[in-house]
Amino acid sequence: MATFEGYPRDSGPAGVRNYVAVIPTSVAASAVAEAIADRAGEHIRATPHQMGIDPPDGAREQIERTLTGVGRNPNVGAAVVVGLGPETVDAEVVADGIAAAGRHVETLSIREAGGTEAALDAGVELTRKCWSGIADAHREERDASELVFGVECGGSDATSGIAANPAVGAACDRLVADGGTATFSETPEFIGAEHILAERCSDADVRERLLDRVERRESTAQLMGVDLRGAQPSPGNQEGGLTTIEEKSLGAISKGGTTPIRGIVDYAERLPVGGGLVLMDTPGYDIESVVGKVAGGAQVIAFTTGRGSTTGNPLAPVIKVTGNPKTADRLASNMDVDASTVIDGEPIESVGDRVYKTLLRVASGERTAAEQRRLEEFAINELQPTELAELRGDA
Repeated sequence: MATFEGYPRDSGPAGVRNYVAVIPTSVAASAVAEAIADRAGEHIRATPHQMGIDPPDGAREQIERTLTGVGRNPNVGAAVVVGLGPETVDAEVVADGIAAAGRHVETLSIREAGGTEAALDAGVELTRKCWSGIADAHREERDASELVFGVECGGSDATSGIAANPAVGAACDRLVADGGTATFSETPEFIGAEHILAERCSDADVRERLLDRVERRESTAQLMGVDLRGAQPSPGNQEGGLTTIEEKSLGAISKGGTTPIRGIVDYAERLPVGGGLVLMDTPGYDIESVVGKVAGGAQVIAFTTGRGSTTGNPLAPVIKVTGNPKTADRLASNMDVDASTVIDGEPIESVGDRVYKTLLRVASGERTAAEQRRLEEFAINELQPTELAELRGDA
């Protein structure tokens, strides 16, 4: 059985990083959260986002679930939740949810602190206090079954579906065989290939939930006048050689490997440890999709890209994999695994083995290219009015 060197937690699986997360409850507190992390030290990470202070109830619940999940991620040892003051996203509710996972949590109100400068001073003090409580944590050998591996694709081209995605899928199969969890998302990119995914579901309930999620995403788009099934891939995808939605989807789903689909969870919902292959219902926007998986507990992300993408995440290391030889050359400083060797004849299983070994090394502390360059994008999926109406049952 494969192992990695991780940070044990009081509850749940081990982390692959040991951070204090500074989590703003709204866009109004995001700049302060970023400034606190910048001032407080190397092991402090902020999660600034774009969500407003008074979202509708359904959106608020999803934001709170996401922020709570981010703070409960195994890579977070402690957290400071920062609010401006008038938000309906309750900092105390988020903090209580994080604390329930055994993390030390502090809250900070910018308004009650006396404004920006006073909040910065107080926030730096709180984060350093939190860090002092986890600074002595040491890595220990842990079983690979504790890993939750999120996989994503973006900037796809023709090489993604024939090289990078199948190689990452082979690594997912290896992890599942070792008792771990693999997860992929972006439900709109199931369209045209959902029948193949449905055949792989472990039981009728999972199959029904999968098809329901696809239908809901498609129906929501139709309410906004968009025909996803009849549309073409994005202009960038087309320039990269993809011709139809079905072609893109067939390539996209290959990054999940070949094992049975054991479940499907909602955006930012907790992913089971040791759960095999589990899908997450997310939008197709890369950064929001990655954040959903990190909020669900993924400690490491693999991100395949043909045309090139440099995005990362503040809390989970992102392993960049490309199947395009030109991208491997031009963006060499941003890529971690060159899967373009598949095109030259290297077996997919061999490249998958390289991806899996990279996963275990990164989980044990090796820094990815995105980490070295502090590429730390973060955004939360915003429920649209049509989606909120559907949640209420009046759409």
